[in-house]
Amino acid sequence: MKTIPHKTERLHALDSLRAIMMMLGIVLHSVNTYNGAAVNSIWRIRDPINFNENLAWIGSFIHVFRMPIFMVVAGFFASLLFYERGPRWMFKNRMQRITYPFLVFVLLLFVFVQAGMSYTAQVFAANPNALTDALAPFTSILSFIPNRTMHLWFLYYLILFSLVSFGLGLLFKKLPKLSSFINQYFHAIFKNIVLRLVVFTLITIAILLFMDKTWVDTSLSFVPDFNTFLFYFFFYMFGWVLFKSKELLGSFKKHDWLFTTVGLLLFTWYFLTEKSEMAPWLIISIRAICCWLFIFGITGLFIRYGSHHSATMRYVSDSSYWVYLLHLPLTVIIPGLIADWNIPATFKFLFVVSVTTVICFVTYHYLVRSTFIGEFLNGRRYTKKLSDIKLAAQPKVELVMDK
Repeated sequence: MKTIPHKTERLHALDSLRAIMMMLGIVLHSVNTYNGAAVNSIWRIRDPINFNENLAWIGSFIHVFRMPIFMVVAGFFASLLFYERGPRWMFKNRMQRITYPFLVFVLLLFVFVQAGMSYTAQVFAANPNALTDALAPFTSILSFIPNRTMHLWFLYYLILFSLVSFGLGLLFKKLPKLSSFINQYFHAIFKNIVLRLVVFTLITIAILLFMDKTWVDTSLSFVPDFNTFLFYFFFYMFGWVLFKSKELLGSFKKHDWLFTTVGLLLFTWYFLTEKSEMAPWLIISIRAICCWLFIFGITGLFIRYGSHHSATMRYVSDSSYWVYLLHLPLTVIIPGLIADWNIPATFKFLFVVSVTTVICFVTYHYLVRSTFIGEFLNGRRYTKKLSDIKLAAQPKVELVMDK
């Protein structure tokens, strides 16, 4: 008789964590316009009148942990698919959930993002013909072909990570002794709370020193950037191997508040310190340890408080993909529409966040959730009624989390 392997129950805490990390993109991209920083090739819109340099703390704070945590969770769930559903299912799932949406939405959103950013930049420059000039470059079919991945860069790299991890997974299936050796040492390190913080911080420092950068740059090019790949693939593979020690997920709760608080204080001190007087290795070390403090701390908080089923959080998790896809055009266009509002930058920032969030959720509820778009993004159509969201008939995840 064929034995059916045990399937891990839906991990509500990690689902919620992944969703919140994605949705923090609204905050991150909204605050960029009002933090008083210089214009660069990635973010070309800065309000020249209403800005507050203190808002830069929000973006810097989110940036140090958001994508690392997201990649850890992405690696964990990819590993779950590979080992519990099988390599073919994992490959098919990643194509359907990542590759196809990337190809579709990078085409659909390109004009809105590029024209929107150009429009707002020209409004800030007091150009009376801002809209006309923003649309002027789009006169031929070729001009509609994306030349950058925009905010979908993380999907682009997830596709690459999925392909590489798929190949590595198949390889290690043929090398069981090596796979067992890696899993045993990871397990031994992870069981010791201090040791795991030290070891993974040191590896992160080593990667950044090898890259000769104090932190990784965001690459929007279709040509893969080696540094971006190397840096985030490390976190992805951490999550991949973590799945093999998933019984230790509950240990994230140990010192979760302490790690989060220490990380917050250390990062705030670092943010307020004059960087020109700090050695690059020190900057790297501080950012790396803050990153892992937040990974262990914030993940622990989600496991502590979010491991039980919540209809509200399930709805938020279901909506997070659409919200992330749609939010960027809104966060670049809305600042142009309110450019002449002479109010403090903080209020403008909060307005952009609020309006973007409302539009994203309203469109998700009425245009996506129960339609073919929702099925395309999430694999199925969902009811619009929050009361209809039910627990799946599977073992309780809390049995794993409380160990």
